[in-house]
Amino acid sequence: MIEFKLPDIGEGIAEGEIVKWLVSPGTRVEEHQPVVEVMTDKATVEVPAPASGTLTETLAAEGDVVPVGSVIFILDSESSGAEPAPAPAAVAPAPAPSPAPSPAPDQTSAVRTPAAPSPGAYADSKVLAVPSARRVARELGVDLTEVSGTGRNGVIRRKDVESFRSDTAVAASAAPAAAPALASRGAVADQRVPFRGVRRKVAEAMARSVYTAPHFTVVEEVDVTNLVRVRGLAKEMGAAQGVKVTYMPFIMTAVARCLFEFRMLNGHLDEEAGEIVNPGYVNLGIATDTPNGLIVPVISNVESKGMMVLAQELMDLAQRARGGKVTSSELRGSTFTITNAGNIGGTLATPIINFPDIAILGVHRIVKRPGVVESADGDRIEVRHYMNLSCSVDHRLADGADAARFVSRLRTLLEEPALLAL
Repeated sequence: MIEFKLPDIGEGIAEGEIVKWLVSPGTRVEEHQPVVEVMTDKATVEVPAPASGTLTETLAAEGDVVPVGSVIFILDSESSGAEPAPAPAAVAPAPAPSPAPSPAPDQTSAVRTPAAPSPGAYADSKVLAVPSARRVARELGVDLTEVSGTGRNGVIRRKDVESFRSDTAVAASAAPAAAPALASRGAVADQRVPFRGVRRKVAEAMARSVYTAPHFTVVEEVDVTNLVRVRGLAKEMGAAQGVKVTYMPFIMTAVARCLFEFRMLNGHLDEEAGEIVNPGYVNLGIATDTPNGLIVPVISNVESKGMMVLAQELMDLAQRARGGKVTSSELRGSTFTITNAGNIGGTLATPIINFPDIAILGVHRIVKRPGVVESADGDRIEVRHYMNLSCSVDHRLADGADAARFVSRLRTLLEEPALLAL
């Protein structure tokens, strides 16, 4: 019998939250097969089985926060040659979404048996697949036994799962569509979602930020017509190199330049030393929307990197963040944060500071509308591209005039992107 202790899965990590059990007691597992998802500092990792055998007991419930070194499950490795043991009769399958309200989960016991696996769960565990492929398969509801792997020895990779799902969706769309169901006009049942994992971590961080740092927000409208044109050219150049160039590398470069001019917005408060720390470098936290919730991975030393390099790093970071592969170290050390919801929608917001940063920049949707253009022949009206920037600042550490000058300088650089070359 192996008593598996929660390992140290990050530098200086003292505890981890049990997010999700991937197998239930009585289930046969193979060595290195993911058993449980654990989250620390908003990074979720899959903890594998140390050996082949049968999972006999789980000693922590989903949502529990347990110290590193605590026993979280027991594995019977001597049953490695036996047939998979059936799940205990007392274990009921997880209830499917129902219009009837369900009671809150019982949190009084330190031990909770997770739901029995779906019929294809054990079969999936026997399939050769990398952890990211298993994660995506669970999220998309894909049976791994139906997916063909393109990796070495037929190992299924993440792109194989995504490709399989895409092909399935295309086939489904080609079939005759059923008549759409009429939306109900009556009330529907309450929905209860466990308050844990990334959602709880985000809540803790946001509450700390709001109740610690007095926020104020400065908004600036930017005419990005020239930026749209230049980005179009850069997009073509990037595509030739296999790099997706968005507006973010331009914005990041401009932010880094401006933060060297307005250093009071770059850094954090060292409360123990009683000092405001303004580093001589710019590490930008990039708020990223993922299937597991909002996380803020960091790109370091932005001031020293070209835009094509930033575009490549952003592309890589976004892929790994959505696949849950960002490391704990990549979620620390930001000196300023950018949150960009422009591709989703919304023309204005008041972002909450990514504590302990001093400030955060919100980037919003680009819209077309008539604008007045000055020229030697007089003013004229033409169609222009506009975007709003909103900068929230910790008023303990910087003044309104500082933020106003910062976003004004940022507007100048983004309206004439050629100035970024100076």
